Amino acid sequence: MKKRRIFGKLLTGMMAAAMLFSLSGCGGNSGAENPPTEPETSNSGEDLSLENVKNAGKLVLGLDATFEPMGYTDENDAIVGFDIDLAEEVCKRMGVELVKQPINWDTKEEDLDTGRIDCIWNGMSVNPSRQEKMNLSEAYMRNSMVFVVPADSDAKTMADLSDRKIGVQNGSTAQEILEASEIGSSITMQTLATNVDALLQMDSGLLDAVFLDSVVAEYKMTADGKDWRILPDGLEEEEYAIGFRKNDQALRDEVQKILSEMKADGAVERISTKWFGSDVTTIK
Repeated sequence: MKKRRIFGKLLTGMMAAAMLFSLSGCGGNSGAENPPTEPETSNSGEDLSLENVKNAGKLVLGLDATFEPMGYTDENDAIVGFDIDLAEEVCKRMGVELVKQPINWDTKEEDLDTGRIDCIWNGMSVNPSRQEKMNLSEAYMRNSMVFVVPADSDAKTMADLSDRKIGVQNGSTAQEILEASEIGSSITMQTLATNVDALLQMDSGLLDAVFLDSVVAEYKMTADGKDWRILPDGLEEEEYAIGFRKNDQALRDEVQKILSEMKADGAVERISTKWFGSDVTTIK
């Protein structure tokens, strides 16, 4: 009987150890990506956004890495662009590294709010929804929304696009503007992940036109030698701004201050001239 009691105790102990090991294994790394953490704040609610970036030694910039010439992936698989050059210089003066994080443009607000990125800096147009959800910088560049068609298209004006297939980037202000416009109800709208996808489909004859930023259209036509036309009548004028989390005032103000210093000392003009031939910014 004594031997049975000893054996029973040993068996119970082994089972308990196995259960503990199993539980510890469930709490370990399963290979899935760790979810982003909420941005840190002080117990008093103090804004630590600038301090957090400096302590981390990096500013994580979210972008659609196909948005030429603002921020895109070049032939060497490097992310480059006008906004990237601006941000690189801002980070250099701030004493931190710039981390370029490609994101899905349709879920950019979620990436910002969950702390995956520190800002959205990628030719992002200002609209009421973004003003409500984000803490925006001052506008730094103007833009207009235009229709691009193949050079051999018989469309001469926006009115000629009725009953035709128009491509637009999903989650963009271009989509919102086109949906709300008078012509929006008379066309077949095709939403795609990027402007590049839309333009490729137009080149392939699957779309009759693409509605997008004039900055992108003009750059692509010049840089890639595309045989396209921009119709003379578009829909709206816009402005670009940088988006920060709603409560990240300290980080937003520091970036804005450095941009103003760059404007004063000629750095903004140098960067803009590299990409556009002159200073096209509205930074003060």
